[in-house]
Amino acid sequence: MPNARRGEVEAVIDGRPRILVLTLGALAELEAAFSVADMVALGERFGSGRLAALDLIRLIGAGLRGAGEAVTDLDVAAMRFEDGALGAAGLAGRLLAATFGQAQPVGEVGAAGPFAASPFPGTTP
Repeated sequence: MPNARRGEVEAVIDGRPRILVLTLGALAELEAAFSVADMVALGERFGSGRLAALDLIRLIGAGLRGAGEAVTDLDVAAMRFEDGALGAAGLAGRLLAATFGQAQPVGEVGAAGPFAASPFPGTTP
């Protein structure tokens, strides 16, 4: 069972439940993969709402590795997600929301800072 206080989310991938979490190590991995200087820049990148399939692979892979799974991005690319690519995008949105906090109404400054909006249209962090 995932621990929401630690930012864990659960998803069914390849027909079995898995836990994902963006640990500090996983976030550092993503900073390097996306060539950004810090977590604020990483949040801005994800907050743009424009992510490629490779972005989803990297994000989900980092979440799986953060939870202790020994998977490569190539492994993740071959995995099957409930609801296909849309399910993978929704999973990435839930993972980011669990990591960076809940959304704030537009124009309102809150504790979530630069990570306030869902990076995926149609999903709620």
